[in-house]
Amino acid sequence: MVPKGKRTGEAASGLRAAIAAFTAWGLLPAYWKLLGDVPALGILGHRILWSLLFLVLVMLVQGRRKEMLMAFHSKGIAAMLFLSSIIIAANWLIYIWAVNADMVLETSLGYYINPLVTVFFGFIFYRERMEKIQWLAIALAAAGVMFQVVLYGRFPWVAVGLALTFATYGLIRKKVVIDAIPGLLAETAFLAVPALVFLLLAGVQYRGTFLAGDPFQDILLVATGAATSLPLLWFAYGARRLKLTTIGFLQYIGPTLTFILGVAVFHEPLDLPRAVTFSCIWAALGLYSYGNLRASRRDRMVIEMDDPSRS
Repeated sequence: MVPKGKRTGEAASGLRAAIAAFTAWGLLPAYWKLLGDVPALGILGHRILWSLLFLVLVMLVQGRRKEMLMAFHSKGIAAMLFLSSIIIAANWLIYIWAVNADMVLETSLGYYINPLVTVFFGFIFYRERMEKIQWLAIALAAAGVMFQVVLYGRFPWVAVGLALTFATYGLIRKKVVIDAIPGLLAETAFLAVPALVFLLLAGVQYRGTFLAGDPFQDILLVATGAATSLPLLWFAYGARRLKLTTIGFLQYIGPTLTFILGVAVFHEPLDLPRAVTFSCIWAALGLYSYGNLRASRRDRMVIEMDDPSRS
């Protein structure tokens, strides 16, 4: 049995790691803005290659050399990770492009919507039970999105695209029995060859590419590997030590910081239609969180009633 003091210490360190991960993800738009002169596909290519190198170094330092090729020992796992690599690459590309196209607020909206899409996917693909309050939350979020469609005549495809791709990525990774770091290493390995080919060709055509005379920009491009992988390491560390309900609440740190960046730093307009949409999403997340808390308390009461040691 793990001593209570050790459990408390691990929970505290897990909480710090999870907060660091979600904070880093929330502030990431500021990083991509520094690379505004580089085409989105170019940033994506560098992100893939340097992430692969960074992950290889991390696993070597951790003495996990045998796990580096674990994903390729099974055709089924390799096929699933190949599919997830395409999905996460699409997510990264939409995100980077949107940030540098001054659509930071819409990326924030996408990651606010994501938990609700994930819950809906759980119902569709895993037949997970959904309470009425969760259905109400999803309906409210959908109403917020449709409000923009009706008023603007424009579908918020960036927000919905980010939510759908990330929820789909999570759905695929849920089916693959592999740790986060070897899994991401395999995904970046699948993407590395096309990324390298693109960067070699793009280096001739585009301005602002690697080794084009701007050392600061070169450093930023190399550091995309750490910027991508470190938050994942922190998240994996925290997720193993915290309750899912705690992780569920912490996940709102990221889109909230992104929202603040969009309004206060990048001065994107928060007009009435956008304010209404965000209000609908926030209300939906409030209902969703309340439903999760209520379900968690009910499950805990059932466990306590069934526990013979309490009698």
